[in-house]
Amino acid sequence: MIAPVISSPTLFEQLAEELGVQQWQVRAAVELLDSGSTVPFIARYRKEVTGTLDDAQLRELEERLRYLRELQDRRAAVLEAIEAQGKLTDELRAAVVGAATKARLEDIYLPFKTKRRTKAQIAREAGLEPLADSLLADPSQDPSAEAARYLNDAVPTPEDALAGARALLVERAGLDPDLLDELRERLWKQGRLRSQVVAGKEAGGQKFADYFDFSQSPSAMPSHRVLALLRGEKEGVLQLTLVEGEANDDDDAALRARRRFENSVAAFLGVADHGRPADAWLMQTVQQAWRRLLAKLSIDLRVRLFMDAETEAVRVFAANLRDVLLAAPAGSRTTIGLDPGLRTGVKVAVVDGTGKVLETATIYPHAPAKKWDDSLATLSRMVTSHGVELIAIGNGTASRETDKLASELISLLPERTLQKLVVSEAGASVYSASALASAELPELDVSLRGAVSIARRLQDPLAELVKIDPKSIGVGQYQHDVTPTKLERSLDAVIEDCVNAVGVDVNTASPSLLTRVAGVGTLLSGNIVAHRDQHGPFARRADLLKVPRLGAKAFEQCAGFLRITGGDEPLDASSVHPEAYPVARRMVNDAGGSLRSLDLARYVDDAIGLPTLQDILAELEKPGRDPRPAFVTASFADVEKISDLRPGMIIDGVVTNVAAFGAFVDVGVHQDGLVHVSAMANRFVSDPHEIVKSGQVVKVKVIEADPDRKRISLSLRLDDDGAGQPGRSGSGRRTDGGQPGREPRGGGEDRRRRSSGKPGGNGAQSGDAKPGGNGKPGGNGAQNGNGKAGGNGKPGESGRSRGNGSRGGAKPAPANGAMAEALRAAGLVPKD
Repeated sequence: MIAPVISSPTLFEQLAEELGVQQWQVRAAVELLDSGSTVPFIARYRKEVTGTLDDAQLRELEERLRYLRELQDRRAAVLEAIEAQGKLTDELRAAVVGAATKARLEDIYLPFKTKRRTKAQIAREAGLEPLADSLLADPSQDPSAEAARYLNDAVPTPEDALAGARALLVERAGLDPDLLDELRERLWKQGRLRSQVVAGKEAGGQKFADYFDFSQSPSAMPSHRVLALLRGEKEGVLQLTLVEGEANDDDDAALRARRRFENSVAAFLGVADHGRPADAWLMQTVQQAWRRLLAKLSIDLRVRLFMDAETEAVRVFAANLRDVLLAAPAGSRTTIGLDPGLRTGVKVAVVDGTGKVLETATIYPHAPAKKWDDSLATLSRMVTSHGVELIAIGNGTASRETDKLASELISLLPERTLQKLVVSEAGASVYSASALASAELPELDVSLRGAVSIARRLQDPLAELVKIDPKSIGVGQYQHDVTPTKLERSLDAVIEDCVNAVGVDVNTASPSLLTRVAGVGTLLSGNIVAHRDQHGPFARRADLLKVPRLGAKAFEQCAGFLRITGGDEPLDASSVHPEAYPVARRMVNDAGGSLRSLDLARYVDDAIGLPTLQDILAELEKPGRDPRPAFVTASFADVEKISDLRPGMIIDGVVTNVAAFGAFVDVGVHQDGLVHVSAMANRFVSDPHEIVKSGQVVKVKVIEADPDRKRISLSLRLDDDGAGQPGRSGSGRRTDGGQPGREPRGGGEDRRRRSSGKPGGNGAQSGDAKPGGNGKPGGNGAQNGNGKAGGNGKPGESGRSRGNGSRGGAKPAPANGAMAEALRAAGLVPKD
């Protein structure tokens, strides 16, 4: 029986060092997580316990804790396996316990793994290990003559004996964890991952043309490029090899690079070429050992490249999803949703401020029916009879034509305060065909449900988009190339954090929204809705304890995030947790109309500390405050197509997606432009998220517009030379000798407009689509912006506006007493 594994440093020490916090904070957070508390609850209501660790820190801690515990479990299994073989020494135990990564642990365990019968094992059984040791110890011996002393029935010739001895030495080099670690790190930093086109694939693989002859150091390769190269290899277009140094035509340079690695193997084995009889044989053994090691290390580094790239891709997706979900809501205003179409007509749905469907219709203003006047009459009647304030236009097929129809509608009704905005349809078709949509809108045809979703998502992004698989929203980077479970875990965490940051009206929220509340989940959300339907709206938060299977622990976790507006307890409409109601009431009573005059230190006790009291004070000052930014729109310039753009133009745009190499911006021409990371600021930018976020309204300068290739180059540096081409790289072989300006076609994200996808589409960007090609219906690019440009969306104007943006430092939305308004509809995101 082996002793318990105690890591050195301890688990808490290691986590504290990695996160840059105190060990007691980590211990407290881990204990809370282990007791069943959720990250949103800990971040919001246990600040004193954890020393104000926020949700981002807690998510990172949670992920690292999972990894380190898996490492501990594996470490225990390795120790048990080695001890069962009777080979566990104190030194080996210390090495296993000190292994800081899974890779290091597996290197140490490699010699003790049960493996198939190898050449080295056969040689060892044939008694050839003394021959290998003898030649290493005394290279002055003649290898063949020395080998002749070890012949037997299993080893009939000196050549067989030497082959066996070589197999033993090659294995010896390949099983040393320190040598493996040293060579792996050197290859990571000094080696090159080389990409070459597979013969005969040049024409069909043009989307990877920039990688047809390319090399870069693995350590310097950005995540999107790694995933592009791996995709090119998977599609049979590219051949990837890891080499010891710069991949060029200088054979001598390549040989020198290889020799540096071989010399490390020789030093490990104690081999040097001094012209002695056995030196040539030993050096050939070293070369063979390095070839074997290179093959193994190439696999290790490819795995490392993928894992690092995957982590970054998931991070980028999560950051974009957070920005989209927390985009500014238009609010509880009656909205008409237009889902554009040509032959099949434009689907129309009117929803009130709570998202309830008031009326639906299908109109046929476009070819082939061309019932323009009839369509205007129908829309005019619906707007007038229902008091419509907003027009949400989907950005799919016929969006531009439908936008013109909406412009004429606004001009016909100057007395109405109508405003029209183009809304992304991303995931709308997926939602329309889902079981959730069937349950919510059973009386509506699938085609009309899309118009309802478009209208609701303009009112509020969060409440509507939580109904859709986040992978269908279209803000991810190479989402089909990463591990699904890792991506889903990260995205689920983002959705949970966003929903709980805003809060949920328990009496109006959909089951899909309630599911994301801390401590609720699918089962309890269904029980809450069933109880609400059977007994009517909840009057107090305490009534949640009457919901079947919602016990004290679940209530503790969810109560602060579930709001009740107009109930028996005013504090139920706030983010104040029921456990803090007594102190909140004392603060209100003591304030005498001036909350800021309170001395919060008076209210500190063993249960509630200063951070929570500060949160309570902020909530009492602005009850129901929505953390999302104020709703603003972008007014597109007088452009409708790429050819309308001219270098030097400064125009409004909306960021539709942020990738590692830059940001895509909708400027209203049915084709997103790219602001390369090098054109984002007058300083070095390591992460585009430092500068922009999805949904943000920005001013950009047109650097280049190429209608034939459907490419638009933009800059956030408004003083850039309009004739320049930021983001373009020179011709010839691509290496990492300097920062390339434009990300290669195989490494970018295709941002062409797509028509609405089929139900079940994935909404992802292709990431490697050929520039200039036409997106097919159901494709996975992103969409934003359609229709006639020029105005600012005011009544009577024909301008085209994009909503849900936040311009630079947009102020938070004002306090919202009715939390139902903060959680009812949805907004603008890229197209699937």
